[in-house]
Parts: sequence; C-alpha cells; structure tokens
Amino acid sequence: MKKHTISKLFLYRHRFGIGYTILVLLFAVTLVILPSVTPNGLSKAEMESVVTSENLHHDTIIGGNIVDLPYHLLQKLSIMFFGLTTYGIKLPSIIIGALLAVLLILLLNRWFKNNVAIMASVLAVLSSSFLYISGSGTPLIMMVFWPTLLFWLGSKIQGENKPKPLYSFIFAIALLLSLFTPYMVYLAAFIVVYALFHPHLRFTITHLPKVPLFIVTAIVLGIGSLIIINATKNHATISNLLFMKDFSWHNYLNNIKEALLPFFKWTGMIESTFLAPLIGLASLTLAITGLISTYRGFFASRNSIATYLIVFTIAISGFNPLCAILLILPLAILIAHGFRYILNKWYGLFPENPYARIFGILPIAIFLSIMISSDISHFVFGYRYNPAVANEFSNDLALIRDKVEEKTTLVITDDTEYNFYKTLENKPILDIEKTKDIKILNELPDAPVIESIATLGPIGENLQEGEISILSNYELTRIITNSKLTGSDRIYIYKLK
Repeated sequence: MKKHTISKLFLYRHRFGIGYTILVLLFAVTLVILPSVTPNGLSKAEMESVVTSENLHHDTIIGGNIVDLPYHLLQKLSIMFFGLTTYGIKLPSIIIGALLAVLLILLLNRWFKNNVAIMASVLAVLSSSFLYISGSGTPLIMMVFWPTLLFWLGSKIQGENKPKPLYSFIFAIALLLSLFTPYMVYLAAFIVVYALFHPHLRFTITHLPKVPLFIVTAIVLGIGSLIIINATKNHATISNLLFMKDFSWHNYLNNIKEALLPFFKWTGMIESTFLAPLIGLASLTLAITGLISTYRGFFASRNSIATYLIVFTIAISGFNPLCAILLILPLAILIAHGFRYILNKWYGLFPENPYARIFGILPIAIFLSIMISSDISHFVFGYRYNPAVANEFSNDLALIRDKVEEKTTLVITDDTEYNFYKTLENKPILDIEKTKDIKILNELPDAPVIESIATLGPIGENLQEGEISILSNYELTRIITNSKLTGSDRIYIYKLK
C-alpha cells in the first residue's frame, strides 16, 4: 500500500486558501456589526466630516474645500441614500476598510511566504487600530489606504520583467487622487523622483501604450490644474494639504509627542479618540524583532520601506497628530518580518523533522488566538467603558432618532452640531430607518406657536431675555438621558402650556 503522506491531505494542501477565506469572512462579519458594537456614538470629527460632505457642490473643486474630496464624495452619496444614520455616516470607511484589508493581505503575500503573510495579515486587519479607522466616519482611513494601494501597485510594476500597463495607469490615477489627502503630496513627490531615477521603471513608463498614456496624462494634468486653481482661490487648501495652521517648532514637537502617546501609553487614560495602546505589547515585540532581523538586508526595498515609512509618519505627525495612524502599515510589515524570523529559527532547529514543523503550529495558533481575542475585547470594551475615550463620542443621534417624537422642533445652539443635525431634515433615497418629521432650528422661535420643542442639552443659561419669555410658555415634560456618568441629560422635551 502506498504510504499516505501529510502533504496529500486536503487540509494541508489547501491550508492557505482556507486560512485566507476564514480571515476574509471574519473581517467581513466584524465590519458589518462594527457600527453597532463600538465606538459608542459619533465623535466631533465625524460630525465635522458629515458637514463637509454635505457642503459639497459643483463649485467646490474650484474654490471650496477639496481636502479629502474622494472620501467626502462617497460619504455624501452614502448619506443621500441611507440618511443621517450610523451606517450612512460610517459606510464609506467600512467599504474602504474592506478594500484596505484585501490590499494589505495582497501586499504582505507579495513580499512574504504564505505562512508568514497570513499570520501578519490576521494581526493587522483584526487589530484595534485597524478596526477603529474602518469604523470611523472620517477620512482618516485614507491616510493608510493610499500608501498601501500605491505600494501594492508598485510591487506589481517593479517586481515584473514585463508589467501590465493597466497597473501603471491605475497607479498614476491613485497617485493623483492621493494628493487630496493631507501630506500625501510628500509621499507622491518621493515616488515620482524614485520612478524617474530608477532605470527599470523609467523603461516601463517610456514603453507604455501611447494612446492610453496620453489619456491618463491629460487626466492627471487636468485634475492637477484644478487643484492648483483651487489653491490660488482658497489659500486654506495649501495649509491643509501641506502644512499646519500657526506653524511653530514648539507646536510641531508637541504634536509628535501627542501622536505617539496612544501607541505606547499602556494605561489607556489619555484624552483622545484613539484608545491606548493602539498597538499591543505582543505585536510591538514582534515588530521590534522584525526590525532587528532585517539589519543585514536593510537596503532591500521591502526591508527599508518600513523604516522609511516610520520616519515619514513621525515627520507628518508634527503637522497633525492623527497622521500617526499610518504606522499601521510599517508595523504590519515589521510584524511579518518578525514572524518570518521566528519561523525560520524554529524550522532551523528541526530541518529534517516534518512533525516538529506541524507541532510548531500549535503554540503559534494559541499565541495568535490570545492576541486577537485580547485586542478585539480591548477595542470593544475600551471604547465603551474607558471614560477618557468614551466621552469623546456622543450617541445623541440615536437618542434623537429613537426618543424624539414626530412634529417636534429640535433647537440646537452649537453651530457645528446644528449643521450636522440639519441633515436630518433631508429625506434619504433608501429610507431604511424611517425618517421622522423633525424640524431643526439654531434658536428658539420668535413666538410660542410650536406644540413641542426639544433642546439638545440644557440651554437655559444661554438664553437671552426674549428667549426666556418664549420658553416660559412651555412646560418641561421629559429629559432624555444617555448611559454615561457625566453629561447624561441630553435632550429636554418642552410642551406648550
């Protein structure tokens, strides 16, 4: 009888395909339930993002706010279809997060063996930092998406003797669109200079099909000209895309300190929308191991790129502390290096023993399971119960949708919140959550003619004399509260006497 070897087993032959399938399904399920799990509400940045998206119009590209324009276009369409709901706000990030996860898996699989790539991918896409940006309704995820897309496309171009022209054209369009994301112009400039001085890439560009190359060049020049025209009419575009407001070295260094704090402060008690630590101790140890293991072949592109990205991230974090989230990409690469080093050392101990290789999987699987489960629980419960982070999020939108009755006039005195909740009056195309007939005002009406008034937060101390006389005609009938310890009284319901 022919000896049945391990390599002929179905699970062994298809282990990587099964592993990637499980990872994709697990991440897809996580993304679907993400908005209902955590964080517990919306941040100020998400509200401001919605206001920016709603203010987009056909003249924006010429003289309006074009920062993160591709993301805001997606968010505007999402809110138009689904309304001002949690899913409507976060859906663009969820979609881009799914694409980013696939790109990260493909990139690691391009540079590392399957066994190393899948383990590093699991830790990267199921980490608390990755889940946060995938469930945050802000353009922050674009800071990681564009470099990951560009590096993957670059690996498909540089790593082939005859790269497909399609990858080159997509790379050019992606490079152009990345310019709408703050500080990506520095990365784009470096890539362009690198391509001009690299003989293989220079040869590839000069031998691309002429007609498609002309079309792509025209698109790039056209949109690039629009960005320049916008910058001449709206000077804030230059500062938002390239620098920071009120630049000083003191502020610059303080921003770097603030940016790195959530990654390395283990108590988690810092006032930020980031839950510290964003990178677990085990993952950080693997990344350091990977960094040390690459010292011999440091100048190989995939080895040095992580270090260059870390330096680049620290540099731009001085302009905006939120840019530190880009560390997700280089840390994922270094974690893969760490796993490769550990596996090579383990296999080196038993070069001729296949059973040692198999049983070596068990402690690694247990190690990964503990890291993933602890990271997800840290993410879910930390954003809900850590007061330093939970207070950065508001669930007022859910309270208004669920608790405020039809035909109620909602008075919101804060300008940012007023502009955000004003979107509630727009009926979505796909009215999945039935839109209530609620009118939004930024001040009390001139006369007591409205049957039911609701105020977001107590506004009595901010009222003028005329407004006090108007409110005296109403009786406070109900106070809607949230589950937080402080500031729990959120909506005051008044009925006409």
